[in-house]
Amino acid sequence: MTSRPVESDRLRDLVRLRRVRDRIDRDYAQPLDVEALARGASMSAGHLSRQFRLAFGESPYAYLMTRRIERAMALLRRGDMSVTDVCFAVGCASLGTFSTRFTELVGVPPSVYRREAAGSSPGLPACVEKQVTRPVRNREARVPEPHLA
Repeated sequence: MTSRPVESDRLRDLVRLRRVRDRIDRDYAQPLDVEALARGASMSAGHLSRQFRLAFGESPYAYLMTRRIERAMALLRRGDMSVTDVCFAVGCASLGTFSTRFTELVGVPPSVYRREAAGSSPGLPACVEKQVTRPVRNREARVPEPHLA
């Protein structure tokens, strides 16, 4: 008999977690932190972080940064904004943190990505380009092999 309330609580948490994820997807450029997200979901910050990681495989902060980096990649591909402007446009307050996280996820610094990607896929629909260039999560970007001359 105790499994029903437990299952009900789990499902209620999943609904809340999806709402948090949707809010991150929608408001990625706004100042968001785990405390604010947790308040909005009527959860403690610790509970939100643990449950979010169980449900989606990464912390709310990592998910937020992935969304920001995805948008930054699209803006950098356009080639008409500086790396600093892109950093602030996607909601990052620190250029250093943005550059570090971008390099971890994409495998190259944002300045290199901008230079190499600007205009590199003319005629490719944006929805296809976004899927093909989606950043790798959880520090899985390949590290380039060193050249031994």
